[in-house]
Amino acid sequence: MTNLLKKLEGINVVPVVTLDNAKDAVPLAIALQAGGINAIELTLRTEAALDGIRAIKDANLGILLGVGTVINKGHVKACAEIGVDFIVTPGTTPTLIKAIAEAGVPAIPGISTTGEAVAMIEAGYDFVKFFPAEANGGIKALRAIGGPLTQLKFMPTGGINQGLVRSYLDVSSVVTVGGSWVADKGNLADKNWDAITENAKIAQSL
Repeated sequence: MTNLLKKLEGINVVPVVTLDNAKDAVPLAIALQAGGINAIELTLRTEAALDGIRAIKDANLGILLGVGTVINKGHVKACAEIGVDFIVTPGTTPTLIKAIAEAGVPAIPGISTTGEAVAMIEAGYDFVKFFPAEANGGIKALRAIGGPLTQLKFMPTGGINQGLVRSYLDVSSVVTVGGSWVADKGNLADKNWDAITENAKIAQSL
């Protein structure tokens, strides 16, 4: 997990993207890289998701390829077969953690409470996703959960817009934040790669 954490250091925002068209995956990844972001989290929320993930993997762009909304053993197996760089769960059950361990896929497990955070420490994780961040109390809640658990680092995700990024990054336990605004639905639908590149530049400058 330490290796994954190091790879994400210096990336202010990991774009969280839901693709409706798999053909958009590679141009999207290229646009993000042009803006200085070398990581992406593609969510498993649409039928196009896995084909888009495979397309980025096959393109060999060097972008850190993450997959989000991983919620079952089938998802984990598919990600392992593709060879993604990491997976992200919105929440984490013992069954899901077991499947991840068996597959050997690097993961950022999702937590929303102190009890869940401790459970992830017990499972051997030192880097977790705090989700949904803003709806779950934001920075105040994140500090409260992380305060006694100094061994944990966080990737808060959920409701974090451009204006909130820096305040989250200023929390010492936060490595990076997840955000959908970098590659929003409007620009994706319009295939406005230049706008996405500009958003990536903005994210890296915050």
